[in-house]
Amino acid sequence: MRLTVGQLQAEVAGALIRAGASAGMAEATARALVLAEAQGLGSHGLSRVTQYATHLKNGRADGRAQAEVVARKGGAVLVDAKAGLAFPACELALREAIAAAREHGVAFAGVANSHHAGVIVDHLRLVAAAGMVGLGFANSPAAMPAAGGKHPIFGTNPVAAAFPRRLGDPLLIDLSLSEVARGKVMVAAKKGEPIPAGWALDKHGHPTTDAKAALEGSMLPIGALSSPKGAMLALVVELLVTALIGANFGFEASSFFVDEGNRPGIGQAFIVVDPGALAGRERYLERVETLVVEMLKDEGVRLPGARREALRRQAEAEGIEVGDALLAQWRT
Repeated sequence: MRLTVGQLQAEVAGALIRAGASAGMAEATARALVLAEAQGLGSHGLSRVTQYATHLKNGRADGRAQAEVVARKGGAVLVDAKAGLAFPACELALREAIAAAREHGVAFAGVANSHHAGVIVDHLRLVAAAGMVGLGFANSPAAMPAAGGKHPIFGTNPVAAAFPRRLGDPLLIDLSLSEVARGKVMVAAKKGEPIPAGWALDKHGHPTTDAKAALEGSMLPIGALSSPKGAMLALVVELLVTALIGANFGFEASSFFVDEGNRPGIGQAFIVVDPGALAGRERYLERVETLVVEMLKDEGVRLPGARREALRRQAEAEGIEVGDALLAQWRT
């Protein structure tokens, strides 16, 4: 069945409300999941609805949580997600950070006691819409070893950035620090398909192409076969989103891919910069466009976020196809 974006958001929100989420939490989460699906990011889209609903029902997430600001000093803001789904807390943190950056030029907003935060760069759309530069970081349940190690310690720990432009879409950059996003391995496991060599290790620390074995083992950091750089970046993100804001480390959180387990209590962190506080907004916009023009001189270059934005617009115009069985599952 093909549904409009609005209809699909209502279906997802309804499923989450029936699982125990408040209306506000359900609506914020539905917007995020449908946006991910619209961009072709199925591993962070509709495939997460049942997972989130199960976590709400099993108490791994508190559907009645009300995120709140618990610390503030200058441009630093800390939000407690209160063990709820992450999206309302991240939205609160970013609105606070944008306001703080307007006053101080730069702001750091942390979200502690949180849950899975979806596509990190999508949170930064608020920042780009405000004409500011945004950076985003998150950790997740342990999935990658430290450099030279075999057992999972770090999450796949995404890094994201949004740079507004004068006229065009913002540059939207989002990458996992694992060789590939773990959600892709989850999709392969559900389909019974193998994964490429170099993506993951099994639970014994051996390379594997078996997606199910990979989910029981660990993901490999970017470039792990030739360099420890990916693991070092994962360490940086892990510390940014835990030590500074008091969130759990990835190895302290139960996997998102199991129904039972603890409340993950992981963290997200966002940095917001007002270009007007530095070289000035006009100089910033001119410099960005100069770089874009230079990049596009090569025929094969695609600006980061361009494909996602094209798919999003197509979905908004044509709707999104959803299986009848999935809809029936959500409605029970």
